[in-house]
Amino acid sequence: MSDNINIAGLYYEAMNNKDLNKIALYLHPKVKFLGPLAELDGKDAVLESAKGFLGIVDSVKMRVKFASGNQVMLAYDLNCVSPIGTIRVAALMTFEDNLISSIELFFDARAFDKKN
Repeated sequence: MSDNINIAGLYYEAMNNKDLNKIALYLHPKVKFLGPLAELDGKDAVLESAKGFLGIVDSVKMRVKFASGNQVMLAYDLNCVSPIGTIRVAALMTFEDNLISSIELFFDARAFDKKN
């Protein structure tokens, strides 16, 4: 379990550093992503989405993370460019072969309406 927490932390550290190559290291080839704004299948699709998303992210501030079995639950503040601002996010990650095989995000997507 602690390996999964460490991997989740490294994934978000890479996101914080806007390092797409490191983000890719932690994703399973068949990773699934589910969030209020998108549903994606496969590493290439997730990385392509992350590439665009990193352009609006200023920083990620981890608040708490804990694990149970092959899953990690995280709560963090996603600080985005103006006018979006800070979004409070919960993320449920599932791991397979020491890689992230599923990411499900929970947040209020209305903040992204400000972008348009």
